Amino acid sequence: MADISLVDTDLVRSLCPQRDDRGHKGTFGTLLICAGSEFMTGAQTLATESALRSGVGMVRVFAPEKSMIGTRINCPCAMFAPFEDTPENTVRSAKELMKKTSCVLIGPGLDEKDARVLHLLRFFIENSEHLVIDAGALNILSRNKAVLFPKIRKRLEKNLAPVVLTPHIGEFRRLTGQTDKDSCSSFCKDNNLITVLKNAETYINISGKEEYTVCNPNSGMSKGGSGDVLSGLMAGLIASGMSERDAALSAVYIHSLAGKFAAEDLGKRSMLPSDLPSYFTEVFEEIGWEAKGDQYDI
Repeated sequence: MADISLVDTDLVRSLCPQRDDRGHKGTFGTLLICAGSEFMTGAQTLATESALRSGVGMVRVFAPEKSMIGTRINCPCAMFAPFEDTPENTVRSAKELMKKTSCVLIGPGLDEKDARVLHLLRFFIENSEHLVIDAGALNILSRNKAVLFPKIRKRLEKNLAPVVLTPHIGEFRRLTGQTDKDSCSSFCKDNNLITVLKNAETYINISGKEEYTVCNPNSGMSKGGSGDVLSGLMAGLIASGMSERDAALSAVYIHSLAGKFAAEDLGKRSMLPSDLPSYFTEVFEEIGWEAKGDQYDI
């Protein structure tokens, strides 16, 4: 294993996704976000707004009907599809939605006791070409390792992209029983995974072959919802055409820099995760993903 590489502006600038001014919403992909529950609606909204600001063409929220009110109001650009009444019917709906989907994000704010979620997670692991697993779906994965990890490993045989996991330290401990980087590397290699291990210093392992870190400690990011913003951004970048590796590295860095700018403007104590997507424009300009100022001829 090579030394751990630091993710910096030069690296992320080199990963800048192409954006054709003659393109249309279909050109830039469709993200399916499976997130939210009746009593945890904010995570869905945070992930959706973040994804919408990533540059992806379309975002569809697939979730329990009662979880969608806040997201419908705050994210009018998104589309919506409700869960059906049974796990079987919900998976049938997911199968139809997958025909128009570039990437799936599952996890933020989901009710882990809802039987439909386990069935959806299994379906997406087996069938989604690109998949990001976060939050509640990680906990479901940790409780069903014997069934689900073999299916994750089989994705390679199906020519499906590596799954991206985005656990914080506690979620990673539940998945593996460990918290150190060495165990993360072997875990990723054994399961053909990309893991974004979130902490004050975020560690990214690419299938046990590459290691990266983003080290910009910011206590203002230590608030519930910050991870939902990250997973929404990352999944949006993948849906718009970036590889899992490039999207993971870029999203962690963009998320961190947005936090830095938010802390400078609002203060670490009072900044909120919901503030972060509004700083993406400033970050995109800083890293060279967006032209600065008025540089367009109309």
